[in-house]
Amino acid sequence: MPSHVFCIDTLHLMSDSPLQLTAHIVGPTEGWSLEPASPKRVWMDATGGFAYRCLPLTIANQAGWLVRCPAPFQAVWTGGDTAVDTGVMVHPEHQHFANQILSHFGFGVITFSLPWLFRTPEGYALSVRGPSNAPKHGVAPLEGIVETDWATSTFTMNWKITEVDRIVRFERGEPICMISPVRVADLERFEPEVQTIDADPGLKAAYEQWSASRTGFNEDPERQAGDWQKDYFRGETPAGEKAREHRSRLKIKPFSGPDGS
Repeated sequence: MPSHVFCIDTLHLMSDSPLQLTAHIVGPTEGWSLEPASPKRVWMDATGGFAYRCLPLTIANQAGWLVRCPAPFQAVWTGGDTAVDTGVMVHPEHQHFANQILSHFGFGVITFSLPWLFRTPEGYALSVRGPSNAPKHGVAPLEGIVETDWATSTFTMNWKITEVDRIVRFERGEPICMISPVRVADLERFEPEVQTIDADPGLKAAYEQWSASRTGFNEDPERQAGDWQKDYFRGETPAGEKAREHRSRLKIKPFSGPDGS
């Protein structure tokens, strides 16, 4: 067997090897949960399922693990810069969460202190953000990338209130954080450039075939509301060429061990 074939096969096997993501418990976990993200979204359900035809949306919905809010509360920002200008009101029966849900930074920011210290393999960080494709009126999730392969500190999830004097409410069990491992160094390896489509004749021909197919589909007077071009969903071009790698759903594993949800 040629050596280069052996190397390619070995790299392929290595790419399929399991990777460890560990959530070390460092605080009270009552009410908190970690679970694979669901493909479902309330507003997408409201479209009668039509929105789920957009595969990039549904894949993004699933691409990580969700942390859910441990207790209901409401918050309001008076417009000031200090922490006291952002009132976080946790119901009296849930006051034990007051040191985990608070305004720490001011400026209308609500901070969730997660009860875990995460560990990822060397070279992997965690993308920490709000649940994908889940807009919430009056408040927006802030995003961060944390080097969880070496840091010995925890991180927080933060939301920024966007309207002064508007009360925002979070419910128990509502998703407030989404985590996904990323290799930040890979971003620096890309060498971006802009070219005309003529620079790749094969791609140009395939694009023009797709464009003509799409135009014909949209302009077809006999097209029904339920009709659907499924090329992308099936992972193939209009010419019938199959993608080497394609996913119509993700199989994200749940956390195991104590308090795994």
